[in-house]
Parts: sequence; C-alpha cells; structure tokens
Amino acid sequence: MRAMVLHATGPVEGRPLHLEELPTPAPDPGQVLVRLDKCGVCRTDLHVVEGDLPPLRPAVVPGHEAIGTVAQVGAEVPSLRVGDRVGVPWLHRTCGRCEYCASGRENLCDRKEFTGYSVNGGYATHVLAEEGYALRLPAGDATRWAPFLCAGIIGYRALKAALPRPGGRIGFFGFGGSAHLTLQLAARQGFETVAYTRDQAHFEHAQRLGASEVVLADAARPPDRPASLDGAVVFAPAGEVLVQALRELRKGGTVAIAAIHMSPIPPIDYDRWLFGERRIVSVEANTRADAREFLDLATRLHLESTVALRPLAQANEALADLKHDRVVGALVLDCAEP
Repeated sequence: MRAMVLHATGPVEGRPLHLEELPTPAPDPGQVLVRLDKCGVCRTDLHVVEGDLPPLRPAVVPGHEAIGTVAQVGAEVPSLRVGDRVGVPWLHRTCGRCEYCASGRENLCDRKEFTGYSVNGGYATHVLAEEGYALRLPAGDATRWAPFLCAGIIGYRALKAALPRPGGRIGFFGFGGSAHLTLQLAARQGFETVAYTRDQAHFEHAQRLGASEVVLADAARPPDRPASLDGAVVFAPAGEVLVQALRELRKGGTVAIAAIHMSPIPPIDYDRWLFGERRIVSVEANTRADAREFLDLATRLHLESTVALRPLAQANEALADLKHDRVVGALVLDCAEP
C-alpha cells in the first residue's frame, strides 16, 4: 500500500509528509481493512502534522475523513462484508467500559483512540477500521461525502451545543470546511445564519450558500453594532476570535468552540462580554450517535460540500493551502490506487 507518512512534526511548508510503500495490514478480530477511494483534509490533520497535538507514536499516517470499500474482514465481524461502502472517521475506538462510555459520552473516554493520530489513518490507499466505529455510507460521490466525516460531524455537535431558541440567530466564526456544512444545516432547520470571515472569497462563498448575513470581520476590532446573536460556533483555532464571538452574543447565549486546539484566549472583560448568563463550551470529538444523526440529516436535507480534489502525493501542498486560507470549502485527497 502507498501512504503519506509523518516521521517528525514540522511546518507543512517543509513537506514533512513522505510518500512511502508500506506493507498492507491484515485486520485483527473485530477489524476490517478498507480500500480507500477518498480522504478529506481536515484542520486537525494540520495540528497533527505541525505538532500542535503532541505525537503519540514514532511515525503516523494522518487522515480521518476516509471513504472506501471493505477489502478484507477480520474474525468476529458480523455486520460488515467485503464490498460494503464505509467511512472511517476521527473516533477510532473507545474503551466501552468507563463512566463516560457507559453514559453515552464516549467522546470523553480517557482511553479513546483517533484515526490518523493514535493509529494510522486515511492519507493512504488502505486503512484499518474497528467494526463498530466504521460508518456505513449511502451511495453517492465519495468526494462529496468525505468532508462530512469530521467537518460535518463536529460542526453538528457544536451546533447542538450552541443551539439558540427555535428560529434564533446563530453566528459562524471562521468560514472553512466545517462552517460551510454547518451553516447549511442550521439554515435548513430554520435558523438565521451569520457568517464572519476576514476573506473575500469566503465572504462570497457564504453568500452563495444562503447565509442570512455575511460580515467581513476583524477579530482585533470590537463590533460597531449591538450584539445580535443567540448562539455562536467558533471554528477558527484562534483565541481572539472567541472574544470576538462573545462581543456579538446576546444575554443567555452560548459560544461553542469546535476546535481541538486553540491559541491562548486574551483576557475577557467579564462585565461586558460574559455576564448575563452567556456561556462558553468546548466540543471534544464526537460520539457515534452524533455521526449517525448528522449523516442522516445530511442525506435528508441534501447538504452539499464545496470540494477541491488533489492527488494523494500532494498532501503537503493541500495542508499548506488549508493553513494559509487558500481553500474555499474543503480539500479532498484522491487515495485510489492507479
């Protein structure tokens, strides 16, 4: 199998991922081997590659928005067969026994493992997946579906955390791969949607997707208008953007942070920006229930992803484009063998 392997973290401009030939792994009991078609490029991959998330193993294959077909089935796998179409997401496995797993909060399990971080992931032609964590996918273009497997799912969980009253007004800060899916979901559920971005291309993209309002924002400058949001989701991994979101939040509202890593948060003026029962909540990973719920909604509400496709060997360049905001929508790697 071919894979883009990370041996040492570093800036993506230095091309730390290397295309290598690796032995194709055989599935253990409870696992399946998936022959991959596509894999989305997520900002979490950037955090793994550049070392914002500390390395967990000497070398790793990133990627956790992977779609393919089951090529081989291990023992004790009753629910999947060769040829089944599946998605391999960020959540690779949990312990299944701790207080968090037992109470429906497996995303908080202290022994959980992650695809493309704890174990090898989807920047490859093949990947191993746990039977109970691989997601069955409907027919359709794998390129379109790939961003749904993390950008969509984590955006959905964050939206639930920040959800205002029915018909309320919700803001999205940082308009990239996750926000462009979550905005569609919120709009089709009847919420007013406001996209905040510093980039003209993202501004126009949000307009095309039907945002109620789009704001060319500057995180360093306070807004010159009254707070109007009932809820907000911060996708940008920048602490100053959280403060910007609080400035736009009405009393009783919630800001959900949909980032696995964030730069330091500047001091918050409690009396002005937090008092009035405003809330800040972080979102950590997701549960399998979140994934199933979102994929069902994405199908029923006909969500669409804006995607640019790149060859597997260009994973470094794709991550650099993501880092420098040269992406409108999402990036997806073509992992299929020649």
